[in-house]
Formats: sequence, structure tokens, C-alpha cells
Amino acid sequence: MVEPLPQFPAGFVVGVSTAAYQIEGAVHEDGRGPSIWDTFSHTPGRVRDGDTGDEACDHYHRWPEDVALLQELGVDAYRFSIAWPRVQPDGSGPPNAAGLDFYDRLVDALLERGIAAVPTLFHWDLPQALEDQGGWLSRSTAERFAEYAGHVADRLGDRVRQWITLNEPVVHMAQGYAYGTHAPGRQLMFDALPVAHHQLLGHGLAARALRERGAAAVLITNNCTPVVPASDDEADLVAAAMYDGFHNRLFNDPVLLGSYPDFLAEGLAPVVRDGDLDVIRQPLDGLGINYYNPTRVAAPGEGEPLPFDVREIEGVPTTAFGWPVVPDGLYDLLTGLRDTYGEALPPIHITENGCSHADVLDDAFRVDYLDGHLRAVHRAIADGVDVRGYFVWSLLDNFEWAEGYSQRFGLVRVDFKTQQRTPRQSYRWLQAALAKR
Repeated sequence: MVEPLPQFPAGFVVGVSTAAYQIEGAVHEDGRGPSIWDTFSHTPGRVRDGDTGDEACDHYHRWPEDVALLQELGVDAYRFSIAWPRVQPDGSGPPNAAGLDFYDRLVDALLERGIAAVPTLFHWDLPQALEDQGGWLSRSTAERFAEYAGHVADRLGDRVRQWITLNEPVVHMAQGYAYGTHAPGRQLMFDALPVAHHQLLGHGLAARALRERGAAAVLITNNCTPVVPASDDEADLVAAAMYDGFHNRLFNDPVLLGSYPDFLAEGLAPVVRDGDLDVIRQPLDGLGINYYNPTRVAAPGEGEPLPFDVREIEGVPTTAFGWPVVPDGLYDLLTGLRDTYGEALPPIHITENGCSHADVLDDAFRVDYLDGHLRAVHRAIADGVDVRGYFVWSLLDNFEWAEGYSQRFGLVRVDFKTQQRTPRQSYRWLQAALAKR
């Protein structure tokens, strides 16, 4: 039997997270335009089993049922993303009122139930029209993003207190533009570096737009991993430092310190203009951190295209995705961020943490996973790290990007044929834990 969770500080927020393309469906309704994920998922061979997000969890129609699940669960907040193609079908121009109406209704319903609405403005579903003009390789996309942020804040800003600009820009750059395993499917390798800068510039410009409209709190969410060298060999240590630079520091240093890691600055120089880093280093009210596992890194073999080689972490359980389960890695990450950035580090919010597991209702594995990671957060807080909240990924089973519907992360099981929702053991466990606070 799982022991009761320790008591977190007063005001510590517990919530759950989702993303628009992964749950909404209704891709052709109410004026929504196509996104890069619509194009990518309909391209043969790109997504497992040919799955698409056309229907996903049908959240666009079933959102009242999902809000009821949130209320029954007892969470403080709900992190969701807004689909840019619903708000601006072509990525620019006046907002689509029908698209904003959906999020208007959702925010009102959350607030009526005492649940804070925490929207993320970009969770990878770029309007296809902008990708056709260069996507995040183009500086103009950062400018369009700020305009879009302003439209959303104009409609929702009177009720939303906490905003997240980008979700995991490192993953969107790497998987979408460098390796091509996610939308838009480009395989540019190191030539994808401008995507990092333009996303971060978009963050800074959007943060300005949000604050001009009275936003109380603005965050960015970065996917971070503690990097473990495969050995004490000098080559492995250098490779680990390189991986840390690409995955973590490329996105944390600019927003917290106003600079890029030295070894990446030269590659970014052609797209960085005077004043850009000042825009990117907007004062942050919090740093969102998504954590799933640490990364073990070794020096690359001869002829390999990357300056590092990711190795398996042995001797630990793994999720259905094959990701290692290491709760202590979250503690190491949080204390490492504190030690690295010191006073430049704003309060941290764990905006995603969760695991894929077998399609069962008795998901004791997930209960143990969440319990272990929440305890790691509590230990970090006790050791002086300012962590303000924790969001489980995810409320629902959903469209897991290139893996389609093969990976299930939900506290709530979804039957994708009938759209029936069934709370799992992990949902009941979290519900009981929240009720005891």
C-alpha cells in the first residue's frame, strides 16, 4: 500500500495537463485551419498505424464531461493548450471568433468550479500556412506568434492569471526540424538551430504582448533532463556537456541569463540581431519544467553525425515507452537548476510529469511513478528549491504524436472507438491524496 504523501507548502498547486491537437479533434469545425500536425499525420508512414488527431478524444465536443472529471478529481488547476489554427486559421490576420468562443466557454466552466485555467499558447500545432512560409526557420513566425498571443489575451485575459508561451521548444526543434520524426518532418540536423532562436524570440515578444494586456504571470515550459556521463572518461564528460548544452542550456540560458552557451553562439550568430536577447530575457514569473527521465550520454562512435551518443540507463524500471523511471532524477534536476542559475531562477512549476503504461484500469505502476516523483519534488522543496506546483501528464489517454494511440498516459482511460472515459486507479489515488490536504 502506498504511504500518504507528505504535506506540501500552503498554496502548492496540483493540476493535470493536456494539449490541443492531442485531445480536441474537430479539426475541420468552426473555421479551424490546418496545422502542421494535420499534414504530418495524414502523410503515410509518419505516424504509427496511420493514426491522426482528426477525432482524438473528441474533447471539442465532450469538454463538459472532461471538466466534470477535473472537478471530481479535485485539482487546483488545468493546463491546456490553445490551438493557434483555431484562433488564426492561416496564422495571421484577425482572430476567428468561433475558435476563441470554445476556449472562452472552457475557461468559464473551469472557473465556475474553482479550477484555475493555465493556457499554453503553443504546443507544436503551428498553422500550416506559416510552415509554408518557412515555419520557425523564419523570423516572421515569432512576430506572428506575438500577434496571436495578443488576440488570445484580448479575449481571455480578464480571467486567466497564468500564461505559458511555449511548450518544450527543444523537442519541437529537435524532433520537428532536426530529425524529422515530428511535424513538420524536416531533417536539417544542426541547420535547425535558427528554430531555437525564433521560438525564444517569439516567447519574448509574446510575453510583452501578454503583459501589455495585464497578464499577472508569464512562464515558458522547457523540457529538461539531468545529464549523466556514461563514465568518467574525458570524452564522455565532454559529450555530456554538449548534450546538456543542446537540450537544457540552449533554452534556459537565454531566458534566465540573456545569453546562449558559448559553443552554440557562433552557429546562432546569423539569425541573432541586436536586442534579441533582451527581448528573450523578459522577466519570468515562473519557469515551467517538464521532466520524464534523466539522460545517460557517451562520446559518439567514429563517423556518427552528433557529438554525443545517448545510452540506456540500466537497472531501473521502464515505462511502456521504454523511458527509464528515475524519480531521483527530478530531485537532481531541480537542485541542479538552483545551483546553476542561483538568483536568476524564478519559481519552478512542474508543468508535466507522467508515464505511459499498459491499457489497464489497475495502473499501480503509474501510482508508484507519481508517488515517487511527488516525493522527489517535496524533498527538493525541503532542500530549498522554490517549486510552486506539479501537473500530471495527462488527464486523458490521447494522440501521442508520432506514436499515435499506442501509448497511454491518462489518469482516465479513453476508449477511442466509443469515446467512453473511465477513471483509472491512479485517478482515484490522486483524488484521495488531494482530498486529504
